[in-house]
Parts: sequence; C-alpha cells; structure tokens
Amino acid sequence: MRYASDVGALARKDLLLELRAKETLPAMLVFVVAALTVFHFAVPHGTRHVAALGLLWVALVFTALLALTRAFVAEREQGLLDALVLAPCDRSAIWLGKTLAVLAFLVAAEVVALPAFAVFFSGVDGRTVLAVALADVGIGTVGTLLGAMAVAGRARELLLPLLFLPLAVPIVVGGVGASAGAGARYLLFLVLYDAVFGLLSWAAFEYVVAEA
Repeated sequence: MRYASDVGALARKDLLLELRAKETLPAMLVFVVAALTVFHFAVPHGTRHVAALGLLWVALVFTALLALTRAFVAEREQGLLDALVLAPCDRSAIWLGKTLAVLAFLVAAEVVALPAFAVFFSGVDGRTVLAVALADVGIGTVGTLLGAMAVAGRARELLLPLLFLPLAVPIVVGGVGASAGAGARYLLFLVLYDAVFGLLSWAAFEYVVAEA
C-alpha cells in the first residue's frame, strides 16, 4: 500500500509540473504532427500500407524521445535528484512513477498522432492501437532507466538517443509487424519485450541512480 502511494505521488508530481510548465507535451504534439505532415507530402501517393506504418512508428519513437529527454530535467535543474534518491521510499518507486508519467505523455501524443495518421495515410485498426499500447510500455520502462543513466552524463541530450534507439529497433519491428497483421507472433514479441526489459529496468534502476 505504501509502495503504491509513493508511486502515485511521484507520477502526480511529474504530471503537475508538466501541466504548469507546458513544455514537454506541446513539443511532442507539434513534432509528431509535423513529422506525419512531412511524410504525407514527401512519400509518393499510393505508397503501400506497410511502408506507411513504418513511417508512423518512426514518428512515434522519435516523439517518445522528447518525453524521455525531459523525464529527469526538473530534478537535474533544481539539484533534487539526490534528495529524491534519499527519500524514504523504494527506489524502484521512482522508476515506476516516472514510467507512468512518460506513459501518460505518450498516450496524450498518440491520441493526436493516430487520427492524424488515419487522415494522411489510411485507417487505424485495433491491431495498430494494441501494438502502440504494448510499445508504449516498453518505451516507458526502458526509456526511463536510460534517462536516469543519461542524466548523469555531460552530453545528456546526445547520450540518451544513442542508448535508446538501438533498444527501440525491436519495438519498431514488432510494432510494424503487428500493425500490418503479419500474425499474432509480433504482438507476443512485444509482450515478451515488455516483460523482459521491464523486469531488467526495475531491477537495475536502484543501482543506476546510486551511481548517478
């Protein structure tokens, strides 16, 4: 019960900070809509549906980077990361609270991105929505861990993409395959990715923030 309360408080803190600052979410919305607009006019008409889905996933992954880059900015700028780590709560609660806040930003951006994709290219079916939801879990869990690792470095804005993008390739492969209806194995692949990397991120976060 205490653990859930700590997670809720940490996630609520990040969401309230974003509602007041209005920095991360507007940037994500502008970026994803701009990217899909460019893809719409740059790609020849009659492009295959699978190719269009690939563009959607590229836009979503790079949009997620904006949220992940900002995940620990408030603590870094105000020097509160050490205080957060020393707070009387399980350190994994910090990871889970941050992950939930990132997931909220991703869902908010995708509420705009998926209808925009449907208008520019083709309709969005249930498989695509389910694949995006599973991908969000993987992006949030892994990205939050990598964000904590990158925040301790000097070239933070450069380090996070270098760490995150290689790990995001399986998400894009699974997402495109699941969205294109290539079989349930791609959805199972995303579920397995979420389970394995979520567990690893949960277990490793305590040691990452201890060294940050």
